[in-house]
Order: sequence, then C-alpha cells, then structure tokens
Amino acid sequence: MPLAIIDAAAVKRLRQGHLWIYKANVVNVRDARGGDVVALEDQRGQPHGYAFFSDASQITLRWCAPVGPPPDRAYWCDRLRQAEAYRKQVVADSNAYRLVYGEGDLIPSLIIDRYADHFVLQTLSQGTEALKDTWVDILHEAFNPASISERNDAPVRKHEQLPLQQGVLHGALPEEIAIHMNGVEFAVAILGSQKTGAFLDQRENYVAAARYAHGRALDVFAFAGGFALHIAPNVARVQAVDSSEEACALARRNAARNQRENIEVVQANAFDLLRDYDRAGERFDTIVLDPPAFAKGKSAVESAYRGYKELNLRALHLLNPGGILVTCSCSYHMTEPRFLEMLADAAGDVGRPLRIVEQRLQARDHPPLLGVPETKYLKCVIAQALA
Repeated sequence: MPLAIIDAAAVKRLRQGHLWIYKANVVNVRDARGGDVVALEDQRGQPHGYAFFSDASQITLRWCAPVGPPPDRAYWCDRLRQAEAYRKQVVADSNAYRLVYGEGDLIPSLIIDRYADHFVLQTLSQGTEALKDTWVDILHEAFNPASISERNDAPVRKHEQLPLQQGVLHGALPEEIAIHMNGVEFAVAILGSQKTGAFLDQRENYVAAARYAHGRALDVFAFAGGFALHIAPNVARVQAVDSSEEACALARRNAARNQRENIEVVQANAFDLLRDYDRAGERFDTIVLDPPAFAKGKSAVESAYRGYKELNLRALHLLNPGGILVTCSCSYHMTEPRFLEMLADAAGDVGRPLRIVEQRLQARDHPPLLGVPETKYLKCVIAQALA
C-alpha cells in the first residue's frame, strides 16, 4: 500500500487532534499518486492510521482512518451512517441540514448537504475527489435520493489543482426545490446559488434571533430572507436588504410563500443604505448583520476588521435604546476575541453600551472538531443597546 512517513512534529499534531499534515512535515512518500489513501508511519516505523494524499496542496496529508485495515467502501458507509445518526439527534423541524461536515465527521474535505430528497456534494481535496463515485453510490444506496449534485466551484479546490465545476451527478434536479426549516418554507436553488443553496449553518441562529426580535426590524445581507422570515412573526415590519437582484427576487418569493406581508425586500448596497438611513433619521428596534466573509485569509484580517467595524458602527447609529443587534461573521480568520474587540470598538465610538445576550456559533450539524480550530468559523453575537 502507498506509504507516507511523517516527522515528530506531525505525530504531535495528530495526537493533539488535528487531522492535517503539512508538506514540511512529510519525510517521504512511497508509491502514492494524488488522491490515494496512504498508510501513515513515523520515522521509527510506528503506524498512525491512514490519510488522503495530495501531490499539489501544502496540506499534503489529511488523516482519515485509524490503525487497522485500510478504509474501504464498508468503512465509508459506516462513517456516513454515524454522521446521519448524529444529525437525527441534533436536527429538528428541518428537512435541510449538513449530513457530513468534513473534519467534524472524520472525513476531511468532504461536505454533503441534504435538501429534502436532494443531496449536494463538495469534494474539496484530491482524496475525496478520487472517491466521488463512491460517495454517490453510498448516498444512492442509503437514501434513494431524487438527485445528487456537486457544488465543486469552491476556490479552495484550486490549491488541489482540481477544476471548479458544478452539475447533477445522479437523478433529476429541478431549478428550485422547496424545503422547510423551523416552521418556515424556503425555495432553494442548488446550482448557481450561494453556498450549496442555503445558509444551513445559521439555522439555529435564526431561532435565537427570533426570541429577541421586536418592533421595526432591518435584516442586512438578507440573501433568501432567512433571518427576516424567522423574525417576521415577532416584529411589526422588517426590511430585508441585499445587493443581489436574484437574492431579492428569491427573498420576495419566500416571503410570499410564507404569507409574510410585513417583509419588505430592498435591493441596495448595505453600507450605502445604512449611511443614508442614518442621515435620514431612520431608527430600528432590531438589526441583523450577516455579511459574507470579509477575511478570506490571514492577510485580510485587518481590512476585514475595518469593514466589520464600519458595518456595525453604522448599524449602532440606527438602533433604538433597548434595541437588539444580531451581528455575524463567517470568517474563520476573524477570531471570536477579535470579533468581540471589533464590536466593543464600534460601540465605544458610537457611545452605546452593549449588553451581550448570547454568543453563538454555527448550527450543530456543522460540529467543530476539538483540535481543528478551522472547523469553528461562524460567530453570531446577539447584543442589546442599553442606551
């Protein structure tokens, strides 16, 4: 079997719970091609399980199985069964969820999302890409889905020298499908949309935001209207703002689907709109900020900090005393301490004391793996303006 020999630093990293081994910590690789599953040994010949091998990425090895027989189809079937059993424990009142969350399910670089009877794959390394037919076969056998698609247009695949592509791998996929989440119905377009069709990682945060929402509300970067639809029953009126014409059209359809006449969808640039509203003296009791990732890498953290601060500062200008701010970041490199520092910085500049009501992360079907900090990426802070 192909073999990779790793140094002591890599062994220590594995023992601390991280699944990635970088090129600099790989001593030798024998008889392996990109995408192979290789046996892992240290320089003393001690085995350390198995890993996906990449001949292109700086992440050369991704641990995927313990010491024992090499992982085969039966092993991957068992891993997916365990993933599904866990989702049955943590997902309620939703037929859309993340079935497999890469490292969080010990299948690094594999994402599988479920939207009712339709499944979406992301194979983000050479290793999981090589097994793509296996994933399709296992899903077909276990769930008999209406369709299986791939959303392999994520830029991270470039590091693996894999093409960016999307399409249907099995069955028939309608242009839009209907899902339900927390009692709310959504139309989802799997191909050509953001993420794999919806922001499944915010599912539990939608419910949390609704608990505190009141009065006149503003949902900025609304996309399909996830936050707006969830808070609508508890507010007088909510404006859902997005710069994308397609997103606004989808949000309007979703509002109509749920008979939420108190949702107004506005197409606008978020920063410009917040500035214009402040100049016009507009005020809100609930504001939701759920922007795209401002920091794609470490080098962008400082500019992202400034962007998040400006966005939150403008929102705080518009928030009534006692108002609720729900502010989010999906940038892994913007750490939770740094995000809270930014929020305190913005509140200080505005002169608004903020009380933290809840600090949240991604939904439980996106479980972080202890030892792999990259799996804990979403920050959602619910705060109240005390003055």
